[in-house]
Amino acid sequence: MAGVGTGTVSRVVRGTGSVSPDKLERVRQAIDALGYRPSHTARSLLYGRSRMIGVYIPMLAGTFYTAILQIIDTELRAAGLHMMMGFGTNQGQPRLEAVDGVNLLFARGCDGVIVLTSPLQEQDLALFGEQGKRLVALNYALASIPEQCFTVDHVQGGRLAARALLDQGHRQIAVLGGPWAVQDNVDRIEGFMCELEAAGIDTGAMWVSEHDFSSGAGWAGAQELLASGTRFTALFCANDEMALGAISRFYEAGIHVPRDVSVIGYDDAPSAAYAAPPLSSVRIPWREMTASGVAELLNLCDGGRRRVTRRFRASLALRASVAPPGAGVAQAPARRA
Repeated sequence: MAGVGTGTVSRVVRGTGSVSPDKLERVRQAIDALGYRPSHTARSLLYGRSRMIGVYIPMLAGTFYTAILQIIDTELRAAGLHMMMGFGTNQGQPRLEAVDGVNLLFARGCDGVIVLTSPLQEQDLALFGEQGKRLVALNYALASIPEQCFTVDHVQGGRLAARALLDQGHRQIAVLGGPWAVQDNVDRIEGFMCELEAAGIDTGAMWVSEHDFSSGAGWAGAQELLASGTRFTALFCANDEMALGAISRFYEAGIHVPRDVSVIGYDDAPSAAYAAPPLSSVRIPWREMTASGVAELLNLCDGGRRRVTRRFRASLALRASVAPPGAGVAQAPARRA
């Protein structure tokens, strides 16, 4: 129809090589007339790569993963690749869901897979066979593939949160933890408690509760805390979404942050700085960590030598939600009618 050779058509479709303006226009007109669309499957078979990277997250909820996914997508698009998503349901079998999700992404032809904050364990890697060599873990570590893991020392991050409260004079502290099945949550709580114990606080007598990292869970956790009658001047939440949910419940109960109770979160999500009051949080260098994880995965997929950073540190973003204990002490206030 265009009156040109197959090589010319191929160059036009792929956008590479030299084609005269006349032939380029004829091929484009033929493509429009035929309604042709390049076959992604055919290209994958021809070149041995799909140019698709899978990304698995434990649950599709809240805002935490949004910023990280945007970073991944930006990095991949800059390299001419695209992202395919897989996610868990947060319904009680997170490890099995993660194994199934990663296997599905590989089965769909993804060149490699990025796994975020996952309950995957060492023995699970064998289930992915040779494809496991093209897997990168973000925000947790597996001892057998240290070069493919990009995270921070969450024990040290937990210590930073505790020290921020101790330095302000807090001794009556409560904790809203995340799921105990998630190792980075366990690590940050461990670090937090170790720092308090070093300061002479009896952590065994503290109010501690497990939740699912959502804002709703933070609200419900704060409700449980108030109903328990526990006296506290500060609350550590294992992520920012729970912290924002807890602050909302305190507001409804007439408890002022930080006059009556200080609140500190974890992750330093984009929303933390814009909360009311601005939320103190342990800052994780998500952009740097994620960009390096993507670069390493692309190196594993195509043998490239992109620059990769492997050492990252948590830091403290101290904002208005943390202050010295005030005159008020939060303790199961009278309920409003």
